[in-house]
Amino acid sequence: MRRVLVLGGTGWLGREISHRAIDRGSEVFCLARGQSGDFADGAHHIRADRRSAGAYDDLKTEWDDVIELASEPSLVEPALDALAEHAAHWTLVSSVSVYMRNDEPGADESAQLVEPHDLSHYADAKVAAETSSAQALGDRLLIARPGLIVGPGDPSDRFGYWLARLSRPGPALVPTPDRRFVQGIDIADLAAWIERAGREGVTGAINAVGDVHRMQDFFSAAVEATGYKGEFVPAEDEFLLAHGVDYWAGPRSLPLWLPETDTAFMQRSGSAFLVAGGILTDLEHTLARVLADETSRGVLRERRAGLTPADELAILEAAH
Repeated sequence: MRRVLVLGGTGWLGREISHRAIDRGSEVFCLARGQSGDFADGAHHIRADRRSAGAYDDLKTEWDDVIELASEPSLVEPALDALAEHAAHWTLVSSVSVYMRNDEPGADESAQLVEPHDLSHYADAKVAAETSSAQALGDRLLIARPGLIVGPGDPSDRFGYWLARLSRPGPALVPTPDRRFVQGIDIADLAAWIERAGREGVTGAINAVGDVHRMQDFFSAAVEATGYKGEFVPAEDEFLLAHGVDYWAGPRSLPLWLPETDTAFMQRSGSAFLVAGGILTDLEHTLARVLADETSRGVLRERRAGLTPADELAILEAAH
């Protein structure tokens, strides 16, 4: 039986990968403290602090694939030291955040990476993790670089914000959509590909990204999914920023909105992903899945990203 070790496995993506591997008949082991969430049903739980001495002592056996989800050097490097020689294949889940520039539409994996000067920064840490992993594993390493990951259960609330917002009546505040894009990969597609790539021995650095959609087309598809009957109120960047609205994510933000100078962040080339066997779900299907999840969790719940109804109303009133 194929044996897979997931370093993590209790977070959103780690659980989904574990489920996929179990469904394909693998024996899955998850090493984690168990504080980020639940382990996948059917996985072997190994509860340990990866920073503690001896965390890997019982895992120095042969693995068909080791899947690393972390970026912090204090997690990544000890795992490589302990397990690299025991892995037939290793998957590092990195990010398209490793690229230095976000103003090159269609850029592929050859684009320049950031220089990792401060490993407390996410992008720097991911680049350092890629470098350490490549040095330890050589041609046994797959570096998966996802972009925006979307789907049911998303803890960031970015993509789901729009489905929840358009499930409510009243005018909706949106960023001016001209020259802006949305590129997300469904978590189901990403997890399925990571599992398959491990089985098939896919290696190298690959952007695991979805199709690129004009932001206006994304909004139109979200309207179709939700049946929204209200009107959009587009606002320019200067107005939004002046009223304390943040880009991209987090409290008091308009999710998926990026500065015009960074819009190519959502226009990465996914050609290598498709060549390596990646399959992408239609946007409409992903929207339906996310809408069902948002409805079940409550469209008025407290969220990690987006505007509260009260904040949105106040900004709309200021726009008139």
